[in-house]
Formats: sequence, structure tokens, C-alpha cells
Amino acid sequence: MTGGEHSLRPQDSNLDLTAPKAVVLPLHQGGMTQRPPLLCQRSDNGVMTTPGDDVDRIVSAWRRERPDLDVSPLEVLSRVTRIAKRVDRFRKEAFKTSQLESWEFDVLAALRRAGAPYQQSPGALIAQTLVSSGAMTHRLTKLEKRGFVTRSSDPDDGRGVVVKLTREGLIAVDTAFATLVQAEQELLGALDKNDQALVANALRALSLDVENR
Repeated sequence: MTGGEHSLRPQDSNLDLTAPKAVVLPLHQGGMTQRPPLLCQRSDNGVMTTPGDDVDRIVSAWRRERPDLDVSPLEVLSRVTRIAKRVDRFRKEAFKTSQLESWEFDVLAALRRAGAPYQQSPGALIAQTLVSSGAMTHRLTKLEKRGFVTRSSDPDDGRGVVVKLTREGLIAVDTAFATLVQAEQELLGALDKNDQALVANALRALSLDVENR
């Protein structure tokens, strides 16, 4: 148990958490603008390519200026970085429907994914959200004040604490998640299901390799 867990203030809670039906709220009137699929063209070697983007221009410039370096990693990682920044903006927009901050959603989602009775130890939440013990204590205090979580003594360990999702927290995270999934589906509209699977598999392999370094 981390030092931050000892600092958490226990509160008793015996609320019935019957999962409500999620409410999906549109990000904008009529939903997000649907983009047309990307137009592909066949290169001289028969490979299907899409029109150039900013990363192509950046990579081309570096290859011209530094022909001694292999700048091919930029073609992947620069795009990952740029997409991540844009996705973060869409996440914040989606969470506004439930009046949640991104960090609030991350904590509530970790509890929701645990399944009924939607509770976990602070240590488990720290491991899933990748924040410090002190930061988690601060976040749980704020979420508790909003009525989204409760903290109580762990019945299996008197020194431990259990964080539990309230019904209000359950409704908030379910609504936010349903809206987020809808937004992300529209973001991926330029890729068909096969392309999405290929991208997911490639990113999974990269993610596993990076995490093991």
C-alpha cells in the first residue's frame, strides 16, 4: 500500500448501484460533421497511398536537409503525436456533455470497468491512471465532493481504503463514455473496418514494445 492510501479519509457507503441506461448526447446539433472518405491513389509500385499531409512535408524537408539520417520514424510517431492532440480535444468536447474533466473521466471509467459493485483500491486506480499517490488523493477528494465516489474502510484490511462509484458517478461516466465512443467512431470515418483493424494491430505491437522498454 502506498503512503497516499493511508492519507485517504474513509467514509462509509452502502448505496445500491444498479447500472442505469446510458444517455447519449450529441456533441453538436445533428452530430459531428461527417467527413468524406479519403481518396486513394496508386503509386508507380502499385501501393495504394493517400494524399500528402503535413507530416509528409516535414519528412521531405528533413530528408532534403539531413540526407545522412533515417527520418522514417517521423512518418509514424509524428502522426501519432498529432492525432493524439486532436483526439484529446475531441475527448474534452465529449466529456462536456456530462460536465466532466478528462482526469475525472479516467478515474470514474477505471471504477466502471471493474464491474459491480464498481469499487477499487486507490492503489489500483493509481496503476490504471498513471498518476502519483498524492495526485490521486487530491482527485478522489474532488470527485467525492461532487458526489461521484465514496471512500470507506476496506472490510478485508482495516488499514486500507475502498473507493466506490456512486449512482451519480455511474450515470456521469456512462453518459460520457457513450458520447465519446460516438465521437471516436466519427473520427475514424475515413477508415473502413479492415483498415481500422490493421492500424489497431500495428499500434498494439508498438505499444507493447514501448511499454517493455
